[in-house]
Amino acid sequence: MTSSDTAPSGPAMVDWEVARSTATRLVKRGPSISASGAAEAVSSLRRAAVRAEAYVVDVTGLPVPSATAPVLVVDRPGWISANLDAFRSVLTPLEEKAAAKLQPGSGGSALGSRVTGAEVGLLLSYLAPKVLGQFDPFYPGAPGAPGGRLLLMAPNIVAAERELGVDPADFRLWVCLHEETHRVQFTAVPWLREHLNSQIASVVDAAELDSTALVQLLGDGAKRLLAALRNGEELSIVDLVQIPAQRETVDRITAVMSLLEGHADVVMDSVGPSVVPSVAEIRRRFTVRRQGQGFDKVIRRLLGLDAKMRQYRDGARFCRAVIDEVGMAGLNQVWTAPETLPTRDEIAQPERWLARVPA
Repeated sequence: MTSSDTAPSGPAMVDWEVARSTATRLVKRGPSISASGAAEAVSSLRRAAVRAEAYVVDVTGLPVPSATAPVLVVDRPGWISANLDAFRSVLTPLEEKAAAKLQPGSGGSALGSRVTGAEVGLLLSYLAPKVLGQFDPFYPGAPGAPGGRLLLMAPNIVAAERELGVDPADFRLWVCLHEETHRVQFTAVPWLREHLNSQIASVVDAAELDSTALVQLLGDGAKRLLAALRNGEELSIVDLVQIPAQRETVDRITAVMSLLEGHADVVMDSVGPSVVPSVAEIRRRFTVRRQGQGFDKVIRRLLGLDAKMRQYRDGARFCRAVIDEVGMAGLNQVWTAPETLPTRDEIAQPERWLARVPA
């Protein structure tokens, strides 16, 4: 069977080449650095990742198999390419669903896919300079190895350490501690990647493609946005396009992401000055940087990135509360099965999870 036999008939929802060319054309250049300086940064990040993995395994008690997810040190175009691959993997079922509903001979789809591709490219060009690292759970992986891959953004890490005025070696190890925690989470807990992917697939499958319903949905969303702005509430574009059938699943995804991010922050912050001498100063300066300022803060709110900041905070609070009660071994009960993961309400009220899951 060829790839054309399985591809959706008709134009795709997103023109991925337009997305790629738009993002790589618009993305800001990385910091000025010599060839030798760039090579040193890459090799030091690789060394830091190895050190960080050993520390994460020791702190968390999570066992990592010998065949583990790869670590890639990438630049901004490399990160854009990896995320386009991930987006395409997630959206393929939705494209197939749209192709099945597309009326033969209907016009405008090719133009629409190019517009959507340009929008995706614009979004990625905005995000690419801001990400320090990312675990990509959608990457299929090599045969016999866990899926997923860890991306470390060398130019962004160099830019951040210069902006913050912190020690480069300390900062690189500190960043790797957070990102390596994600790699350990997904490689030590074999069912986690498939569970998260299935939840995201469920949201995509519930997407409403009927044009009349979509217009109604966007109209209701506009009203909600205006009300939120009047009342000073937080509401993102992501919130606007959810339908009731998706919200329960989105809540589960939000809870998982809060756990993953909070757990990584707790591990990251558990390191002391004997490992990262300037850790206290790094955390203080980095917390200010995370908050954003001015127009950037408005964009982050509209895109739902402020919600991600809450995930760090709420997830870390949950993890610390559970560790205070039952220790790290007790917290590790969350990795037993999908049923032992905390709900969104339990993230906010850890005592409810402690009462439900025997530790």
